[in-house]
Amino acid sequence: MKFSALALLLPMLTPLIAQPRSTWRSATPTELQSVLPARAQVEKERIETEMRTASGIINSQGKIIAGVVLITAGYSADGKYSHYFLVQAPITIGDVALPAGNYVLGWQRGEDTLDVKFYDAATGEERGTATAHRLPTGSRVESFRIWPPSDHPMIQIGRFALQYTPGS
Repeated sequence: MKFSALALLLPMLTPLIAQPRSTWRSATPTELQSVLPARAQVEKERIETEMRTASGIINSQGKIIAGVVLITAGYSADGKYSHYFLVQAPITIGDVALPAGNYVLGWQRGEDTLDVKFYDAATGEERGTATAHRLPTGSRVESFRIWPPSDHPMIQIGRFALQYTPGS
């Protein structure tokens, strides 16, 4: 009796077990260079990026979430935007849910936090604000780094970090 009940349930559970899970890992420099622009379209300007600061994650379906520092000196974006941010799979950063798209971000420093604002890259329309918190003393300073969710689900800007949850 127990065996026949298990035999009946197994085919119903198989689709749940067999569904591929989206796993994330750090993107390689080659993968980042293939998706991040040398000059990012930001509103009406094409702003040079600093590719050595590029960082990102890639999932098992080949979707990348990546960012790179913008070189904004001399552009109207100077002081408003600091990073270009490419999202190929949905991501939630703090309380800000971003669907696939191209974004830019900028930040303002508080005493122990950064208020990070996300904008649509093409229009400059604000998408939301998340608060980055100071990392513990002794943590390595990174100009920009997206850590894989299995290591530390955070986006690091300098000495500050934003928590995130990737979609699939």
